[in-house]
Amino acid sequence: MLKQNLQLKLSQKLSPQQIQLMKLIQLPTQAFEQRLKEEMVENPALETGKEDDYETDEFGNDDYDDYDDYDNDRIEADDINIDEYLSDDEIPNYKLQANNYSDDDEERTMPYAAPVSFHQNLIDQLNTFILSDNERDIAEFLVGSIDDTGYIRRSVDDIVDDMAFTQGIYTDGQTVENILHIIHQLEPAGVGARDLQECLLLQLKHKTPTESIDLAIDILENQFDAFTKKHYDKLLQKYDISQDQLRKAIDEIEKLNPKPGGAYDSNSKVVEHVVPDFSIRIVDGELELSLNGRNAPELHVSKDYQEMLQSYKESKDRSNQQKDAVQFIKQKLDSAKWFIDAIKQRQETLFVTMNAIMHYQEEYFLDGDETKLKPMILKDIADMVGLDISTVSRVANSKYVETPYGTKLIKEFFSEAMKNDQGEDVSTIEIKKILQNVIDEEDKRKPLPDDKLAEILKEKGYPIARRTIAKYREQLDIPVARMRKRI
Repeated sequence: MLKQNLQLKLSQKLSPQQIQLMKLIQLPTQAFEQRLKEEMVENPALETGKEDDYETDEFGNDDYDDYDDYDNDRIEADDINIDEYLSDDEIPNYKLQANNYSDDDEERTMPYAAPVSFHQNLIDQLNTFILSDNERDIAEFLVGSIDDTGYIRRSVDDIVDDMAFTQGIYTDGQTVENILHIIHQLEPAGVGARDLQECLLLQLKHKTPTESIDLAIDILENQFDAFTKKHYDKLLQKYDISQDQLRKAIDEIEKLNPKPGGAYDSNSKVVEHVVPDFSIRIVDGELELSLNGRNAPELHVSKDYQEMLQSYKESKDRSNQQKDAVQFIKQKLDSAKWFIDAIKQRQETLFVTMNAIMHYQEEYFLDGDETKLKPMILKDIADMVGLDISTVSRVANSKYVETPYGTKLIKEFFSEAMKNDQGEDVSTIEIKKILQNVIDEEDKRKPLPDDKLAEILKEKGYPIARRTIAKYREQLDIPVARMRKRI
């Protein structure tokens, strides 16, 4: 009989080296290069370039292995609880962000003009207005209250109170409103708005008046709710206009930018480039995979450090200080050897995993037809290459492959399986692609609701429930039928 206090606890334990290897595998190319640079700085026993011929014994062991007698204090690779180190891996990074970006040497040496910040640009524009010192202080405070999308999301009363408490600027709501009118004249048009309605109106009022623009302004000022809900019949009746007149007014509104600050900010940033970790080419009708060469640096253990050990070996006077130095040198050499081996393991793991994915999805990679992507889960690839599912997941994290059809995020090739009306397994990617095509081809004057979409896909051989259609539509970032309607 088991005692009541008996507890069964399963815990996966990994050595520190295994944990470091996992983290190396997870890094995409540019982040790996940065990690390599950090290791080179931290460990002077690690050097780049081709390895020289080092002195080894008849078994091929490095000379410094002879000094284990002086290595009594070496830190052992005690097993540790993986949860303490990998708790943030419960949600793989690729589900949170595409993190294949970082600086590298080539990008840092490229000449770029230093951009003026969004807020500094607005401050500079204030110089074109004649303002008193107090008005300018208020205006600059208002500019500082504008978020990166271009909005002021605070009430006038809050702004008045904040200026009094933090800046010693005492004013009233009407004065702030007057200064806001000046802010609203700045570029980009729409900046400083309190909400979307005001933002769109400010942009329209910057334009040269036309019949369509005047109607658009009227709609936004007086029928904003009907417009956002696309109640076009109500608008036609309200204004007694033709469909063509309404369509032209709506076209004017749809040309506007709902985030004026965001547009400026994106233009002021240095363009970031995705660096593919792999490349797939078609050579004589066969797929050819290559790993980005930047993942395979030439590294070797420092010969200078080994010569230091040789000098110690030949020394007759071995002080405690010398022994401490030898301990330090041996630890650095051990660390350098491990890091070189870990990089080789990383290269092999990346290549065999991507090679398995490439062959599993061979039909797609040969012609680029997304409907030919087969259902594929992490376990499928893990079983093929004999690796753990978590390792395959780390390879897919944030990594990209260059294909004849563009650079793709690897995790996008994974999908669940569903049955078609023939009982065959089909990829959810295939179903989403067909759903996208059906919606693209629909009559936008009468967009298809989810239940109708489900009927159409069923007719095409994919018996999908309406709620599943809704889920796939949301994953494709496609709005509901009413919001897809056009006049």
